[in-house]
Amino acid sequence: MSQRSRNDPVVTLDRNFWVVTAGFAVLSIVGVIFWIKFPITQYLPAAVVEADEIDQLFRFLAASSTVLFIYVVGYLIYFSIAFRRRASDPPDAIGVQVHDNHNLELWWTIGPAIFVIVMAVFSVRIWYGIEVNNPGNGLTVESIGHQWNYTFRYPGVHGEIPDAMHLPVDVPVTLEVTSTDVIHSFWVPAMRLKADMVPGAINTLRFTPKYPGTYAIICTEFCGVNHSVMDKQTVVIQRRADFDKWYSGWVAKTKNVSDALPKVGAVAILLTGGNAAAGQKVFAATCSACHAVGPFAQRIVGPGLKGVLHDPAHPTLVDGDSASTDNVAKILRNGYAGSMGQMPNQTTNRLSDKDIANLVAYLDSLK
Repeated sequence: MSQRSRNDPVVTLDRNFWVVTAGFAVLSIVGVIFWIKFPITQYLPAAVVEADEIDQLFRFLAASSTVLFIYVVGYLIYFSIAFRRRASDPPDAIGVQVHDNHNLELWWTIGPAIFVIVMAVFSVRIWYGIEVNNPGNGLTVESIGHQWNYTFRYPGVHGEIPDAMHLPVDVPVTLEVTSTDVIHSFWVPAMRLKADMVPGAINTLRFTPKYPGTYAIICTEFCGVNHSVMDKQTVVIQRRADFDKWYSGWVAKTKNVSDALPKVGAVAILLTGGNAAAGQKVFAATCSACHAVGPFAQRIVGPGLKGVLHDPAHPTLVDGDSASTDNVAKILRNGYAGSMGQMPNQTTNRLSDKDIANLVAYLDSLK
């Protein structure tokens, strides 16, 4: 760009500018104090321990956004007035030209960069504490999204619980969410946590319930014509004794149910005629996100599956059954939940019986 012309007027910041800037500073301080003192939980209860940290992040973002809004909009209005076209200006008058101010350009680059770094550090620290550094021991619950309701699975309770999700106070919870049909979303405002429920995938939320109460679950992903009714179910956080009583009741109620992960069909899958080449394509499309075509120790989410049917070092599958084609097909059909994690069943993974036969043929070919 050309350097400033010698005929360009020198622009100075007069007293009015500094008075206005001081006014913006006062407004900003008031705004920051407002967000520091604002009683968030009075309007939105906090049900879990992690909500406190997320509220602090919200306060930081709200306060900094308020300051940014005051200065940007304030200066926009001020400069529109201070440098407005005067009645005495000629029709072809050109406004004051300000350019090549290296100090200004330097600081309006450094300032936002520092803010973004601070915001990133603050956010990642909270995320890491919740999703990575959170103690995994405690209660593991699975929530499955359907059109148009949620169901829940608990260790030791066979089948799916269709009404509310019950949780005990002060027990770390790992919540694994998935879907059987379309993409849903699991959001409990009182937890400040949300995760998408994706068919064929499992997303995880970790938290520790803190305050007993009943809190709404809301689906925030449009999932069909009755999406609006997916705000009727609740999370019930209760004292440990009350939870144990509720849990024991469901264990007794479902003791005659055959499997916690219900079978997709009662008829055995016919494995003869499975095509390994077709199975390789199904594996790449459906299984490769969680399993490597490598040795057992080569984990992505689940173990590596090369030689799964021919590895003398691992004569059993993850569920403890012997490594046979029928037992592999059983896991693909019914899913798995245990020490190695959790795998969705045939319906969630959208596999046909023929897909399972082809997958088994492909896995059998990996030696």
